[in-house]
Amino acid sequence: MSPEVFVDILRDALFIVILLVSAVIVPSLIVGLIVAVFQAATSINEQTLSFLPRLIVTLLALIYGAHWLVQTLIDFTLELVNRIPSTIA
Repeated sequence: MSPEVFVDILRDALFIVILLVSAVIVPSLIVGLIVAVFQAATSINEQTLSFLPRLIVTLLALIYGAHWLVQTLIDFTLELVNRIPSTIA
């Protein structure tokens, strides 16, 4: 049981977390930026104008990306289970 094995597992886990979170946050970030530019150009200061589109895009990203998100988590979990014998030995 060398420390390198656990460092590799931690690195893979952090990469998966960043990947899955980015798949949901990046579309919302882009829409928020577009709405902010629109609000700055038109001098509209309405709070719901910036919140509602980001909420809708986040929900759509979750709906359309749910299969990929869950499949990625399942693949990572199966890889961890398959690594158990090599980690113990």
